[in-house]
Amino acid sequence: MSINLNQLPISERPYERLELYGEKTLSNSELLAIIIKTGTKQETAVDLAQKILSINNTNKNNSLRFLEQISIEELTKIKGIGRVKAIQLKAVCEIAKRISRPIDIEKVIIKSPKDIANIFIEELRYEKREILKVLILNTKNIIQKIIDIAIGGTSSINVEPKDILKEAVKMEMPKIIIIHNHPSGDATPSMSDIEITKRINESAKLLGIQLLDHIVIGDGTYTSILSKYKS
Repeated sequence: MSINLNQLPISERPYERLELYGEKTLSNSELLAIIIKTGTKQETAVDLAQKILSINNTNKNNSLRFLEQISIEELTKIKGIGRVKAIQLKAVCEIAKRISRPIDIEKVIIKSPKDIANIFIEELRYEKREILKVLILNTKNIIQKIIDIAIGGTSSINVEPKDILKEAVKMEMPKIIIIHNHPSGDATPSMSDIEITKRINESAKLLGIQLLDHIVIGDGTYTSILSKYKS
């Protein structure tokens, strides 16, 4: 029989504490314990939550963001965390990521590189592989469609201008923005990033399409290639 949170004193029960005092008063381990629900014969759900938090030895700012990088397999290696609990934790991480995005993302008017970063930085900053997206916009800079063009390795993506431009051509839309992440966390564009941006820009002009920008996302940072490296 596992140790239930109801066996703890009321002052130590996460459910009751949240109900009485609000979610902001709970510690990270208490919030995780609510998701985990039950412990083992030897440990409460709070104990298991603390074991999960101890995985991140470099967690200097008490952040839970490291959970986005941990796989289900890594979580199930923790004694007391089975497949169901691991899946629940990953689902909550994805919910949190989606909540951070605008509700009507395809109705957002883009006015600056920061607008793009604000939309995608939380989604892409912890990805372990490079992901490249193309945003297709109308004449008023309103996003009409977002397309995942490619998923690469940890340091590169192989794409061609035609892959970037074909949907905009098909939709007869006049503007595009490219965005991709650097799993290293460093948002500094590589020479390859700069070179492909120039090639896409040249090809886009021939088709009457304007490349508004190519944004590189790092860990909480971003770089606008066209703003910083104008040809």
